[in-house]
Amino acid sequence: MKSGYRLTLWLFLAPVLLWLFLLIVIPHLDLLLMSFRGESGVGNPVWTLQNYKNFFTEPIYWRTFVRTALYAVITTLCTFVLALPVSFYIAKLARPRTRGFLTVLLLLPFWVSELVRVYGWMILLRESGVFNYVLLKMGIIHQPVEMLYNDVTMIMGLVYTSMLFMVVPLISVMESLDDSLIEAAYDLEASKFAILRTIIIPHCKPGITSGAIVVFMLALGNYLTPNLMGGKNSLWFTEQIYNQFIASFNWNQGAAFGFLLLVLSSLIIWTGLKVTRQRLGEVAS
Repeated sequence: MKSGYRLTLWLFLAPVLLWLFLLIVIPHLDLLLMSFRGESGVGNPVWTLQNYKNFFTEPIYWRTFVRTALYAVITTLCTFVLALPVSFYIAKLARPRTRGFLTVLLLLPFWVSELVRVYGWMILLRESGVFNYVLLKMGIIHQPVEMLYNDVTMIMGLVYTSMLFMVVPLISVMESLDDSLIEAAYDLEASKFAILRTIIIPHCKPGITSGAIVVFMLALGNYLTPNLMGGKNSLWFTEQIYNQFIASFNWNQGAAFGFLLLVLSSLIIWTGLKVTRQRLGEVAS
């Protein structure tokens, strides 16, 4: 009986494992080997660390690298601050019918591609856009203001494109929070901040961690939003990778940059799990 169950399980898992191996594991191994390759004077490939050395010797590379990591962390924090009250309202305060309607509203922007969503924000925020038109008509400003192509707008776009991935895990953990704990805290005259700090956030820690990991990874690896909303001055490390692969046709250098980004994301996620004293298996479940 057990052998038949295991055989059925492996039959169901085989396509997934095959897909992971052929389309993820093998290409990444090939890119890893490519990152250690260089070209000799006669055009023959040689093994070298020069591709990684270029990253540390060129300030534009490692500064963009650090900048990308910093803004990805800021995006994650901003997303959490905005998603926490929204999730609490949907999970605990909204009526069942309203809860489903609000969830659909959260899903609605993701029915179109990220490119369309970003262009929508660009139409709203450009000098001849909707926001400037309304402000001019109301007399708040006397000439159009350039709201695009700065770091604040870029972070706003990143938060918008990743909000859903923070709200969903927070809602799932908040639904299991016992309302009597919050009511007892109110009866004992605890402040809202104390309830949030001692009851809600500790209970939601698995959802916060899983949401933060997804949002951080999405922001760190995003290309469209920083490139379109941030402008030329908002350098993002994925743009450096794109330039190496597509513009310069330097696949060896691009592969090295890609694996440096992978190591950075893995290191930050590992640090976050250690700080919150959680395991990856607990967060994933």
